[in-house]
Amino acid sequence: MEKENVGILGYGLYLPGRIMTAKEISEATKGVWSESAVVEKLGIVKKTIPGPDDGTQEMGARAAQDALERTGLDPKEIDVIICMGEEWKEYPLTTSALYIQDRIGAANAWGIDVANRCCTTCAAIRMAKDMLRADDETRTVLIAGGYRNGDFVDYTDKDMSMMYNLSAGGGALILQKGMDKNLVLGTHVMADGSLARDAGVEIGGTAKPFTPDNVEEGYKSLRVMNPGHMKARLNEVSVPNWYRCIDESLRKSGGLTRKDIGYLAILHFKRSQHLGMVAELGLTPDQTIYLENYGHMGQIDQILSLALGLEQGKIKDGTVITMIAAGIGYVWASTCVRWGR
Repeated sequence: MEKENVGILGYGLYLPGRIMTAKEISEATKGVWSESAVVEKLGIVKKTIPGPDDGTQEMGARAAQDALERTGLDPKEIDVIICMGEEWKEYPLTTSALYIQDRIGAANAWGIDVANRCCTTCAAIRMAKDMLRADDETRTVLIAGGYRNGDFVDYTDKDMSMMYNLSAGGGALILQKGMDKNLVLGTHVMADGSLARDAGVEIGGTAKPFTPDNVEEGYKSLRVMNPGHMKARLNEVSVPNWYRCIDESLRKSGGLTRKDIGYLAILHFKRSQHLGMVAELGLTPDQTIYLENYGHMGQIDQILSLALGLEQGKIKDGTVITMIAAGIGYVWASTCVRWGR
């Protein structure tokens, strides 16, 4: 039995109005990183940072509302909300998908939160596609959420330079089945649980609870907790796993190969790594966008890059978009979309 196509009806974004510049990042490191090194090596000209009302749940709701406005979809047509926002949110142990449901008026939807760190959007796309194909009564799925893990970064921690780029924002995608455009193709996700506790927020959980003496430290305790193992293991497996995800997602997309990639929706990481990956995949800088003016919004990066690619005319009808992501834990992912009819 032939399965129905699943496509992206539209996207939504929310970007906070506040920014942190390369100069301010340099100053936060107390001069250990110069402004020029932040720009040239880390690839950060500026990044978005949250304002007082920019919680992850609210940013996800604002991005979802933007998606509804862009598409004209009645929120009551949404069947499921998958929140891919972060665990760092306004109130712990509340369900972000249900906050979004209420805020946008999606009265007929049920919702669930998923967490796969910076790979959550790619994972949620795969989950949404599977849901839509498996359930005859599910036609429309909203993926939405917000990100602001940069709150936990201690810029004086020399092991944390890989996370100086963490920024803030919200993103949303609306997926529907039975579409004849913007088709969601293959996704491949890989994980290596040996890295599960090599990085994370060290203080504030059950292992190392808050005490009266460590609260201030705890709120800046996003750390590489096992730097030696993390560096050695990532050097061994990260690049091969990433390219395997890309190649497998292409293969699952009807036997595509790297030469079919028209646009790379790539997360933000250091400049040399970005340039190296673009070259290795046989692409040109015109086939992607380096997010040096936004920083790394975690799992929002793929939606931001999609939006920018469309705005700048880099994505056209027929373009094969390959979205790639990686998240601490450690997870790698790639999702392919064929844009247009």
